[in-house]
Amino acid sequence: MNRYRYDGTTEGLLTAIDHILRRETDPQKVELKPQQQNLFDEGIYIAANPERADILIRRFSAAYPENARQVIYVILSEKEEMETSILQYMHVVSLYGSRIDAHLTHPAVHAVHFLARKVGREVHRFKGLLRFAMLEDGCYFARMEPDFNIIQPLSTFFTRRLRTQEWFIYDVKRSLVSHWDGRKIDFGTLESFRSPQLAEEELQVQRLWKTFFTHIAIPERKNPKLQHSFMPMKYWKYLVEKE
Repeated sequence: MNRYRYDGTTEGLLTAIDHILRRETDPQKVELKPQQQNLFDEGIYIAANPERADILIRRFSAAYPENARQVIYVILSEKEEMETSILQYMHVVSLYGSRIDAHLTHPAVHAVHFLARKVGREVHRFKGLLRFAMLEDGCYFARMEPDFNIIQPLSTFFTRRLRTQEWFIYDVKRSLVSHWDGRKIDFGTLESFRSPQLAEEELQVQRLWKTFFTHIAIPERKNPKLQHSFMPMKYWKYLVEKE
């Protein structure tokens, strides 16, 4: 088995996969892992090449858009030791294309599908659970702490949903932030964070929403177990009605 190593970045991962798919006769017999800083980590190191990484993901997305989305979701999961599975999955997809569902017993195909579904479910949940609040300057701001690094696909969704507003989404756990100014979206990191001041109109709306939420509930029909299944408590932290 040939062993390959990369620098731990997404660009490095895609560069290594591109190299292996072009050079190896049987990628199914290859191991791919991040480079470890020790004397006993043997393997062929592939340096990151943004151009090669971009070419690979563009071509793969054009040919197999749904499978490319699954690969991206697995990368965003930040789950360790998935590199070899991603490599083997992309190789199987290149061989069988739309017939990939006939190979769900393949370990890499199963692992990628399973993890991509978990990430996709969280993206879907946050499309409905993310709460934007109006700030004093008229911008909108939302905080979240997702299990997975989903700020990019989620922000892309809101560029369509809230196209005319200027907004920020802040991933508290990872100190990541996205900003939409009505024309383009930017991503960055925050070294420190100070909670911004909410507009008086926003505070009034939140008070009214809490009152509505309290009075609309029917005590006799409360079902906490069912509620938790649809909206796990880990997502309640930034919900106005649960504060």
